[in-house]
Amino acid sequence: MTSPLTTRRAFIRTALAAATLAAAGLGGAAHADMLANIQKAGVLRVAIPQDFPPFGSLGTDLKLQGYDIDMAALVAQELGVKVELVPVTSTNRIPFLTTGKADIVISSLGKNAERAKVIDFTQAYAPFPKSVYGPKDVSIKAPADLAGKTVGVTRGSTEDLALTQVAPASATIKRYEDNNATAQSYLTGQVQLVTLGNIVANAVNERTRLRQLDVKFAVEDTPCYIGVAKGEPALLQKVDAIITKLKADGRLTGLSQRWMKMPLPATL
Repeated sequence: MTSPLTTRRAFIRTALAAATLAAAGLGGAAHADMLANIQKAGVLRVAIPQDFPPFGSLGTDLKLQGYDIDMAALVAQELGVKVELVPVTSTNRIPFLTTGKADIVISSLGKNAERAKVIDFTQAYAPFPKSVYGPKDVSIKAPADLAGKTVGVTRGSTEDLALTQVAPASATIKRYEDNNATAQSYLTGQVQLVTLGNIVANAVNERTRLRQLDVKFAVEDTPCYIGVAKGEPALLQKVDAIITKLKADGRLTGLSQRWMKMPLPATL
């Protein structure tokens, strides 16, 4: 006959084993499914920028606007839920995702190996090119066309490194300390061409009609991706499918034309 003490010890061992299995996600314990949680709550919490136009900024009506704001709305619409915008900075956007303060990140997020250790990435949804710009009536289509030309660029920037790699030896590269100085060098005729991020170039064109910047070719493209927490394959797959749909039906091209002033690249 089994003693009460033996029975009690057996019960405790069984309970401890069950607890261990549950902690490890085994023994039939259900893994939290963020996609299911979002659909159940009827709300998608999206980490977005609020001070980085054209991706996200406050409009004159004090409402958030920009490429990432519109993208967040489209993803929520395709999921059939409401969108809740969660303003973040470049430094806290990933921690907001990993600590559960946001469901996904749509915040001009670039992809690199270090970030990929912490979060997962969808396919790219937005272009972020750095290009050579110049007068509209000057035909420049490839690096070889820079031969004999003077090109301004911001010293030490990623576009500086990219331009240096592709420019022919006969091109003269003039380096300036910041984007404002680089843009000014073009506007005042110190250089024939200039290499800038498209965001900077668009902002310059909006401020002045003097010697408008016309895009020639990209020297670098660092597209943006949507960030998803690790261990959420259903959500990652669903958002990826939404991006594919938005590319196919032209809505992403519309966003790119509106906010980036350029068509969605065929390579995106």
